[in-house]
Amino acid sequence: MINPKTSEKVVRGNTDPVKHAMHEAVAMSAAGKKHRSGHGHRTYWYVLGVLVPGALLAAYIKLGAAAFGVSASYGSLTVHLLLAALLSGLILAVQRLADAVINKKTLNDNVTFFNLRLVVRLIAIALVCLVFLSAISQTWYTVPVAIGIFSIVTGFALQTPMTSFVGWIYVLSRKPYRVGDRIKIAGVTGDVIDVSYFDTTLWEFGGQYLSTDHPSGRIVKFPNSIVLSAPVYNYSWELFPYIWDEIRFYVAYDSDLDFVSDILLGVATEEVGAVMAQRIRAYRSVLEKTPVDQIDVREEPTVFFRTNEDGWLDAVVRYLVDPKEAGRVKTVLLRKMLVKLNADAGRVLFPKWR
Repeated sequence: MINPKTSEKVVRGNTDPVKHAMHEAVAMSAAGKKHRSGHGHRTYWYVLGVLVPGALLAAYIKLGAAAFGVSASYGSLTVHLLLAALLSGLILAVQRLADAVINKKTLNDNVTFFNLRLVVRLIAIALVCLVFLSAISQTWYTVPVAIGIFSIVTGFALQTPMTSFVGWIYVLSRKPYRVGDRIKIAGVTGDVIDVSYFDTTLWEFGGQYLSTDHPSGRIVKFPNSIVLSAPVYNYSWELFPYIWDEIRFYVAYDSDLDFVSDILLGVATEEVGAVMAQRIRAYRSVLEKTPVDQIDVREEPTVFFRTNEDGWLDAVVRYLVDPKEAGRVKTVLLRKMLVKLNADAGRVLFPKWR
């Protein structure tokens, strides 16, 4: 029987083996980059965060004391630019410190970690731009005007990137998907491994070369603007991250349908019944908080029959499963069901294709 403890998914954790492997791959990639940069990377940030602001502060004091023989107008602009550079260096140093403080171990949530890091960097970039615009204009009230003119000029040329940036804000606020979710969008299915300001990266599952949900080995990038115009199918919805799946057999009309039903229902109940009952109770609690009328959803697997165009009956068993475990669970169920159905071949007649 499938172990409920290993098959249950902790929504905010990282116990899912596929998701764990995904984050391990991302972490190894990041660690590799850090290892390659080595001591030079740390030295770069040390210079940027400590020595550069210190040097700029010294230069600002010198210029403020009129130690350089420059004209009043150029001297004033130079002082403002140096002050802007000083403030920018401090902003970047604080941003770097925030990156060091904000880590996965502190937050214990990968999604919050990725989103918060992006927001902090965006704020730092915005503040640096604001500081330099203020230094050039030398008056704060002209900054909004300059930003407005710049937005109008670049709006048409950068329409797609700007729309993608708006899409990032939408993803961040409305949460149609998050890092770690399995989604389908624009015909592509995969796990979200990165959501940046302008695009989203998926680790593709299935694809054109595979018939199952096994990773294809490819990554797919698409602009965030797509989320504003295309439907997003999220298989990892936070409140109910499960889907219904089916197994279908072709059987003859003169088969023992009660026997077939008992076999399919017995195997499915034995393997996924206990876990499914827990998940359906959670599903009903979600429905109670919505205006949706009560839906007749059973807590155990269901078996039903229907006709098909080939002259056979479809014997279908339906059950609930974690989407990332669907392929493995279906394989387990199929093997056990076929063994029991074939044990009494006279009661179950399957198609024999020539």
